[in-house]
Amino acid sequence: MKHGKKYLEAAKAVDRTTLYDPADAISTVKKLATAKFDETIEVHIKTGCDGRHADQQIRGAVVLPHGTGKQVRVLVFAKGAKADEAQAAGAEFVGAEELIPKIQNEGWLDFDVVVATPDMMGVVGRLGRVLGPKGLMPNPKAGTVTMDVTKAVQEIKAGKIEYRLDKTNIIHVPIGKASFTEEQLSDNFQTLIGAIIKARPNTLKGQYLRSVTLAPTMGPGVKVNPVKLA
Repeated sequence: MKHGKKYLEAAKAVDRTTLYDPADAISTVKKLATAKFDETIEVHIKTGCDGRHADQQIRGAVVLPHGTGKQVRVLVFAKGAKADEAQAAGAEFVGAEELIPKIQNEGWLDFDVVVATPDMMGVVGRLGRVLGPKGLMPNPKAGTVTMDVTKAVQEIKAGKIEYRLDKTNIIHVPIGKASFTEEQLSDNFQTLIGAIIKARPNTLKGQYLRSVTLAPTMGPGVKVNPVKLA
C-alpha cells in the first residue's frame, strides 16, 4: 500500500519498536492527526481468541464517557407506542415492514445503528443479507434488541459503541476525534479497555490482548503496551 508524503513524515515520529504507555500513545497519536479534517482516533485490538469457536466470541457495547464526536443516526424498527417512544427519544428514523423494500431494493442505508423491539426481529431478519455484512444487524448482546427503546436510543446518542471480533480476531473501535483533549481520549480508551477485559472468554488460555494499536484515520499506528492494560 502506497502512503502519501504526510503519512511518511508522521511515521518518522513513531518508534515502531516501542510499546508506549497509554498516556504517551494518546499524546503521540493526537500529533499524528495532521489531515485537514477532524480525524477519528481508532483502537485496533488483536486478541488471542479464536472467533470460530462460539465460546470465544467477543461482542458487546459500552457507553464512552465523552462520546465518539460523531453524529449517530439511529433507525428503530418498532410499532405503536414503542414507535412513538423511539421518536420521542430522538431516533432519526422509525418504521416497520414498509422500510424493507426501501433498504432491500433501493439500497437506503442512511443510518449508523439499528435498534429493534423483539417482536420486530422477524421483519428485520429479512434484511440479514444487507445489514449483516455492514455490522448493522440488531443484537441483544449489544443492547440493540430491546423493549426499552428510549434507553437504547439515548445511550447510542450519548456515545454507546459496539465492539466485536472481526474474521481475523481483531476488534476495531473509534474512541473519539483528534480534536478531543488527551483526558477525553484517555477516559474513553480506559472505559473501552475495561469493558473488553471484562468480556474475556473463560475458555481462553494464554494471552488475551496480543497487541493494542491507536491510530488516526490517515496516520500511522502507535502501539500500546498491553501489559499496562491488564
